[in-house]
Amino acid sequence: MNGDLSVSADIAVSGMKTQAQRLKVISENMANVDSISDVPGQDPYRRQVVTFKQYVDAETGAHLVKVDKIIKDNSEFIKKYDPHHPGADAQGYVSMPNVNPLIEMMDLKEAQRTYEANLSVMKTSREMNSQVLDILK
Repeated sequence: MNGDLSVSADIAVSGMKTQAQRLKVISENMANVDSISDVPGQDPYRRQVVTFKQYVDAETGAHLVKVDKIIKDNSEFIKKYDPHHPGADAQGYVSMPNVNPLIEMMDLKEAQRTYEANLSVMKTSREMNSQVLDILK
């Protein structure tokens, strides 16, 4: 790594980008918490999860992060007894999405705090760069 203060900002920006994508996926999960099928036997909305991947920037040697994949959560669907629903199976159960709003809110808070921490690093790096330039004037 070349020790340049701008590399710190690059690292923080990569973290902010990944957390922004994570927030988008969490928002989709929350928006679809009640998305069920009207067709018996058809699956409802399936929760999505973001995975991250570390990589080394060839130019700076910095260890950055990016979204590796957005995958489906294969946990079981929740069954709700509602025999009058058009999507109910023969026993009267409707498959509900495997989205738990409490877990999504915790993930949301974690992503938000991580984003804010990276933003703070970026701001501090920018301020330090500015101070160095002021000294060199």
